[in-house]
Amino acid sequence: MTNAPMQTRAMTKADFDHVVRVIDKWWGGPTTALAHPLFFYELGELARVVECGGRVVGFLLGFIAPGARVGYVHLVGIDPELRRRHVGSMLYQAFESACHEAGCEQLKAITTMGDEGSIRFHESQGWSVATIDDYAGPGRARHVFTKALRRS
Repeated sequence: MTNAPMQTRAMTKADFDHVVRVIDKWWGGPTTALAHPLFFYELGELARVVECGGRVVGFLLGFIAPGARVGYVHLVGIDPELRRRHVGSMLYQAFESACHEAGCEQLKAITTMGDEGSIRFHESQGWSVATIDDYAGPGRARHVFTKALRRS
């Protein structure tokens, strides 16, 4: 499967069900609550998956913040067997393109403190990072990633 071509496409209900089944394994801990159905049913127009050999190997749940012209990446997961094979880049490129077409001016994502892998990935994709104290409430700093989108 690792030599099979990969393609990015819109997430379907079957894909969402698969994500809910595998996310704890892919993330290495209980995270199913982060894949809240709201991000598929109500905000899922931009949800994407990467498929390889007929199997979903990565997903991105994101949306456009109402009235803000900001595309927000909420949750990304990649099959541990296919990490470092550009699955994340494919997902982010597809999301960025969709946000650009929808008129967004900026992209945004956050992660918890100490997630150095996320910082390296976002920086490699051209995002800026700032650490903001109390972002998630008192004593809960977060790394906040942003990326300006070029206007056509």
